[in-house]
Amino acid sequence: MGFGATEWIIIALVVLLLFGAKKIPELARGLGQGINEFRKASSEIRKEIEKGNEETEKAANEKNKDEAVK
Repeated sequence: MGFGATEWIIIALVVLLLFGAKKIPELARGLGQGINEFRKASSEIRKEIEKGNEETEKAANEKNKDEAVK
């Protein structure tokens, strides 16, 4: 369920009335910084998971090789 143009305009007006024109750039800047931090954190978590998967695969392959030799 998406918002139409009328709803976005109403939301923008409410935000403008609540925070004022001077605060909106600060809020947008803070929101942008928050989004960037979230992206960095999720990227780091993804890298850690991939690294863990690679280590697990290596350990499993080594174990299989050792069992095959016996």
